[in-house]
Amino acid sequence: MRICVVNNFFPPRVGGSSYVADTLARHYAAAGHEVLVITASYQNAPRHEKRDGIEIVRLPSWTLPESKISFNFDITFALRWGNRKRVFRLLDDFRPDVIHQHGQFFDLTWQSGWWARRHQVPTLLTYHTRLASPMKLPNMIFRVLDALVVWPILRYIKPARSIAIDTVFYDYIKDRYGIGPEKIVALPVGVELDRFENLDREIEQKKVRERFDLGDGPLIVSLGHVIPMRDRVDLVRALPAVLKHNPTTKVLVVGGVYYQEFLKLARELNVEHAVVCAGALPKNDIPGILSASTMEIHDLKGFGIGIASLEAMAAGRPTVMAERPDYFPNATLENGKNSMLIKPGDTAALADSINKLIEHEELADGIGEAGREWVFANFNMPDICDKNLKILDELRRERAAGPAR
Repeated sequence: MRICVVNNFFPPRVGGSSYVADTLARHYAAAGHEVLVITASYQNAPRHEKRDGIEIVRLPSWTLPESKISFNFDITFALRWGNRKRVFRLLDDFRPDVIHQHGQFFDLTWQSGWWARRHQVPTLLTYHTRLASPMKLPNMIFRVLDALVVWPILRYIKPARSIAIDTVFYDYIKDRYGIGPEKIVALPVGVELDRFENLDREIEQKKVRERFDLGDGPLIVSLGHVIPMRDRVDLVRALPAVLKHNPTTKVLVVGGVYYQEFLKLARELNVEHAVVCAGALPKNDIPGILSASTMEIHDLKGFGIGIASLEAMAAGRPTVMAERPDYFPNATLENGKNSMLIKPGDTAALADSINKLIEHEELADGIGEAGREWVFANFNMPDICDKNLKILDELRRERAAGPAR
């Protein structure tokens, strides 16, 4: 089978959808399929590359200017003169049986969808980010963009299947874009669990603490880019109560800082000394950093459980999240068993949960181990990849059996 994977985000860029697209592409190639990746250029990454059995083409791109609408996030688009012809030429030459697209509002999804409609090639679209914001004005603008831009384009390109990675996304896809349940597949993201095996926690603790000059106190790792949906503000608000009982606690923020309200608040609350920003780090660094932590905390706004939380659990460390227990359709979270669950905005409960995990090592280790078992049972990336591949093969067979619907 010839599979084209399309995503504006792809390594060396770090991030959830980039990681998923790369992992899927490598898995498809390892299973014996021909794989072409079409993505946007990023920094000094080569425009054309072959590795791990996949061919990668990075098209000329531009980055959205920093603004509150884009959360000051470096969103890359390939809407440049000549790129549509380049996309069409690449697809004409490759002749894919199926196209796996990532991101409903990316221009490469739209361009490849346009080509696919012309040639009656089925597409599978995975949605990674909802156009939503905790801020009133951006959220209103996102709803308008969804209604006037994204929805009409999706109606035109007609993805054969849409993947909802969680319960919230399932409702979002159905309600915002009018896609029928028969076209939506509930399939979560996964974690390459072998990356989290054979970790020596004592060795990793020593390396991480020396690398970032963290001292010997409790370590809260907060993994993922800082944007309004994951702004770390509540974590900083909880710090005075945490430091009162555990004064040597440090928070290590790992990811790009695109929204700095938490740093301003840290200065106002006089807890700036307890917050260390490491910036975005290579994927290979993450397992060791998570293993070295006392706990991981970043999902505090109720906007979704991302790969970062699943990776923390895979590393055997307890997590604290402001999320609903039934967030994933295939696996239920249990407060106090495989994670600590609180309500969004409840900083008193957050501080209490942090102090409990610091002061009760057996509780922390028990939740960490239960979380690890929960992730290993439900989010093994090779299994998730196989399920994606099965969907692609079904689409290929449907196309062979008759006209694309």
